[in-house]
Amino acid sequence: MTTRLQALCFDANDPELLARFWAGVLRLEIADDPSGGKVLLPAEALGFPLRFLPVPNDKWGHNQMHFDLTSATPEEQRATVARALELGGRPHDVGPDFDEPHVVLEDPEGNEFCVIEVGNNFLANTATIGALSSDGSQAVGYFWSKALDWPLVWDQDEETAIQSPQGGSKISWGGPPYNEKLGRNRLHLDLAPAAGGDARAEADRLAAFGARLVGEVEGGYELTDPDGNEFRVVAG
Repeated sequence: MTTRLQALCFDANDPELLARFWAGVLRLEIADDPSGGKVLLPAEALGFPLRFLPVPNDKWGHNQMHFDLTSATPEEQRATVARALELGGRPHDVGPDFDEPHVVLEDPEGNEFCVIEVGNNFLANTATIGALSSDGSQAVGYFWSKALDWPLVWDQDEETAIQSPQGGSKISWGGPPYNEKLGRNRLHLDLAPAAGGDARAEADRLAAFGARLVGEVEGGYELTDPDGNEFRVVAG
């Protein structure tokens, strides 16, 4: 029995505002989510929904996970950046020594993301969301490879990355040095058991790989991965 990536969730003070921003940047349609938030359904066959869930607390610091958006041409990179700024995004302060061809921005609630330059080999043949680029250890990369049954496509110098055997977005972890985790992550993954599977049985399976079961939540269970990042297993 394996699990599948059901959605990437954003905790948001204003789910509708954030959903409108990302719908505009990614050219997706907005729908209501049963949680009371909003959801963007993927346009690409190997994509995953983006859920925007209401929370009262503000963003506490640098996110542990961010999007790397791909560009097919220099003009497309410039157009994505311009669209994001027009929709309420803003440049992210990366310091005076930053000298890279990608552009680092923030969405209206301060969630960081990158618009990657054309010709980036690591993100070749991925998707519009080329990667969920994450702060994390080699051990957590191994955990998620087992959890999703996605092979490692990079494992070098404590940096890891996984990708579905069918392709699509990668999930990567940059290894040390790590950003300090000061509170609950703003972005987290929702997983669901394979068809016919049981959420509790799947949570127990992931705990055997190194996750920690936190407790029940509406529709399933909350866990943390070996680096302490929250995620949920919910009914499919």
